[in-house]
Formats: sequence, structure tokens, C-alpha cells
Amino acid sequence: MPHKSLLDELHKGLVIPAHPLALTESRKLDERSQRALSRYYLAAGAGGLAVGVHTTQFAIRDKAVGLHRPVLKLAAEEMDTADVTRIVPVVRIAGVVGPTSQASQEAHLAADCGYHVGLLSLAALSDADDDALIEHCRHVAQIIPIMGFYLQPAAGGRLLSHNFWQRFAEIENVVAIKIAPFNRYQTLDVVRAVAASGRADDIAVYTGNDDNILVDLITSFTVAGPDGEPVAVGVKGGLLGHWAVWTSRAVHHLSLAHRINQGAVRLNTEHLSLAAQITDANAVVFDAANGFAGCIAGVHEVLVRQGLMKGIWCLDRDEGLSLGQAEELDRVQNAYPHLNDDEFVSQHLDDWLR
Repeated sequence: MPHKSLLDELHKGLVIPAHPLALTESRKLDERSQRALSRYYLAAGAGGLAVGVHTTQFAIRDKAVGLHRPVLKLAAEEMDTADVTRIVPVVRIAGVVGPTSQASQEAHLAADCGYHVGLLSLAALSDADDDALIEHCRHVAQIIPIMGFYLQPAAGGRLLSHNFWQRFAEIENVVAIKIAPFNRYQTLDVVRAVAASGRADDIAVYTGNDDNILVDLITSFTVAGPDGEPVAVGVKGGLLGHWAVWTSRAVHHLSLAHRINQGAVRLNTEHLSLAAQITDANAVVFDAANGFAGCIAGVHEVLVRQGLMKGIWCLDRDEGLSLGQAEELDRVQNAYPHLNDDEFVSQHLDDWLR
């Protein structure tokens, strides 16, 4: 189990970017840019990093690619450096995927590399019933504390029942759940399950709903607890591919959400307009118009424009921007200049690329 101070930070709510993969034109790891990305996120105020997740590209696990351990280690080294000057260490989250044998190996690798939590995807167990899924989760949780992940079906996930989530929440070594079904009904399934499990104070709920980021962060769900009495479950922070870009603005938005939730700032229509603007920008970065085909390349394109990456290259040579996506990025950057952190990046870029 991670140190209590780390769990406390997770429960306070953090900006956790899903870390991209920087490549050269020959599709080899660009270590200089990879380190610069980690430094950027940590300098921007991210409280954690998620590595080896979808935004990092699952193909890093392919034996021919051989980048799984190196990428985890590079990020860990940068977090080690950052921890020297931080009061609370960076929360380190590693993606864990595949059937039980693979997920177990990945959980051991994450722990060996110093990661605190495994973000557990169940996409590979598409035909498993709830009993098999719970057994799988229990097995991985014996190796590393886990964050559940409700990945939307459109991005390769599967439907998961309220019953599954309640049983999942009852696993002792579950410390958080990332809700990302892009569906309010299914989001409520998870929230209700956490409350019904009696572990609402133990499990930090994080948003991955890219279409509803700010609204998730300012919503308190009041639902029935195990005894039928009302329990308030709030979304503490976010673990998002969208927060891999314009990260210092994401830190500002999470701080705003926390101040709204604490009553220090009164919620108004401008905040809801901001929420809609973030959704519009995300739709372009993640290429929602084309079924998210250009989502990783869209993240890369923003980072290339800022000078943090040299190109949008992905391990899959067929992955790139969709037709018109670059022009749409121009549109949202011009329409919402307050959403980008270009000035912040330009001020520090040389230091991060050292």
C-alpha cells in the first residue's frame, strides 16, 4: 500500500496527465523530448503521472518495440528528481493491461520501477463474466494497489455492471477508480457502487470523461450508502489524456473546481461556459468527429506546436491526424486562447530540453 501521505494527496485531488510517447522520425524513443514532457508536467503542477497507458501507446509492450520498461524508468527518474524538492512525492501510476498472466507481470514491473498504483484496464477480458473479472482484479491487487478504469466501449473498453463495480470497490487494495465511460448513466453506476460498498472514504474517484471534465469536477453525487442513508461522492481529480496538453491550465481548472466545491467561489454561468469550451477543445484534440482515430496524434500535434516534441509520429505508422483535424486545432486555439499554456511552456522549454 502506498504511504498514507500519497493516498491523502490522491484523495485531495490531483492533476494526473496520461504521459505521451516522444519518438524520432524513425520511430525510436526520443529520450530528450520524453524527459522534457515529464519535466513539463511536474513543473506545471501535476501531482501525479500515468505512464504506460493508452496515451503512451500500448505498442510499447511489443517485444519488437521493447519500450515498456525503458519508458516507465525514464518517467520514474524524472519523478525521483522532482521528489527531492517536493513536500509530497509525485503519485506514480502505471498502466496494467492484458489477461491475468500479462497483467500480473506488468504489475510486478510497475512495482519494481517504483510505481505506487496500477491503472487496471479490463479491455482484454471482453468475454469474462463478473466472477472472472473480480478474480482477475483480486489477483493483480495482491501485487500492487489498483485504480479501476471504466473505459468507454468506443475506445476499446467494455460495459461493466453496477454489481461488478460494487464488488470491485470491496477489494481492499483498490485505492481509486477512473470513470471514463463517456456516459452519465454508466458514470452513476460506478459512483453508486462506491457508495454502496461502504468505502466512499477509501476510494478516490477520478474523471476520465473527456467530454465532461469540469462538470465532473464540480459535481457532488449524493447517493445511497450501504445502510440506505445518503452518501456524498465527489470526483476528486482527473487522470486524462487531455491533461497531457495545456497542463498548467488544467491545474488552474482543478483548483477552481476545488474552490467551488469548498464554497470559496460561487458557481456561475461563466464556469459552465468554460466547461463547454474545454469540451469543444477536447473534441478536436481527441478527434471525436472521427471516432477518436486521431486522439494520440492530436495530443502530439499540440505538443509539437509548443516545441515539446519534434513530430507527431506514432509507433503505428498508420496513426496520424484525421483530415481537417489540424485546422480544427487552429480554430479552438484561436477561439479559446485562455485554455492553452503556450507562454508558460515557452518560458521554460529550454530548461526542460536540457
